[in-house]
Amino acid sequence: MRVLVTGGAGFIGSEFVRATLEGRLPGASGASVTVLDKLTYSGNPMNLAPVADHPGFRFVRGDTCDPHLVDEVVAGHDVIVHFAAETHVDRSIVSAAQFVKTNVVGTQVLLEAADRHRVGRFVHVSTDEVYGSIDTGSWTEETPLDPNVPYAAAKAGSDLIVQAFHRTRGLDVVITRCTNNYGHYQYPEKVIPLFVTNLLDGRRVPLYGDGRNVRDWLHVSDHCRAIQLVLDGGRAGEVYHIGGGTELTNNELTGRLLDACGADWSVVDHVPDRLGHDRRYSLDITKIRAELGYTPRVRLEDGLAATVDWYRANRAWWEPLSSPAAVAEAA
Repeated sequence: MRVLVTGGAGFIGSEFVRATLEGRLPGASGASVTVLDKLTYSGNPMNLAPVADHPGFRFVRGDTCDPHLVDEVVAGHDVIVHFAAETHVDRSIVSAAQFVKTNVVGTQVLLEAADRHRVGRFVHVSTDEVYGSIDTGSWTEETPLDPNVPYAAAKAGSDLIVQAFHRTRGLDVVITRCTNNYGHYQYPEKVIPLFVTNLLDGRRVPLYGDGRNVRDWLHVSDHCRAIQLVLDGGRAGEVYHIGGGTELTNNELTGRLLDACGADWSVVDHVPDRLGHDRRYSLDITKIRAELGYTPRVRLEDGLAATVDWYRANRAWWEPLSSPAAVAEAA
């Protein structure tokens, strides 16, 4: 099987590539992988270093919005797993244009190429944020989309385009929507690596609002295992939810990270809440469990401990990304 992975140098995409080529995803045995990645600030070639010399690995630097390049790269592949996206909520609130371009137009360009070359399956990796916020209960795959911030709106737009290509052109597409991911190789602007790297350096951490916003946490390895299940056995045209099964308030998450790093609440700065900050996300994962046998394997306690240990042992990876120059470049 020849797999094209867009955004494969990012956090989740690189885990999928490593797991595929290292034989950790049984359904992907013997697969070759091409990574297409623009290498923006959050795409890092070091994320792919463990498999860079694998005979089944190929890297192409480029933009999913470039139709000529995309057409060349897509040709000859059996499946596409589409991770490439702008994902940082705060950045989308400040300036939404790049989010619309990458998330919506980039997806459309890929779909056009997949249709021309009759790619066997297109897995579109999306997010729970397309639903907005939910006070009680959990969203099902039939819940209407109701995004509240530009990032989520751009992802919702890309989801709708993916579904339209299935309905109008018969393209074999599957959409996954996941909860908040964590794990190794996550860019330090996201809450868990931001807090961990700050705490390891003896710096302070910022906590939005009252800290009562609720998220479900999913280890990146569980996410990628679920994506492979969907790639292998998901029904064409369907949406599948992927969750971790552990909801925490941001206060509870902060407390766990403080304990793991040997710090206390005196280093926490309570900062003004994010604009349009969704109060709670929660996905019902009954469908993927019943149809494909998915269940999360990594307990949050174990996953957080392993994540903190990884950042503690891999300063050479994250320190350059946290330098003033790197932060200014990414802004």
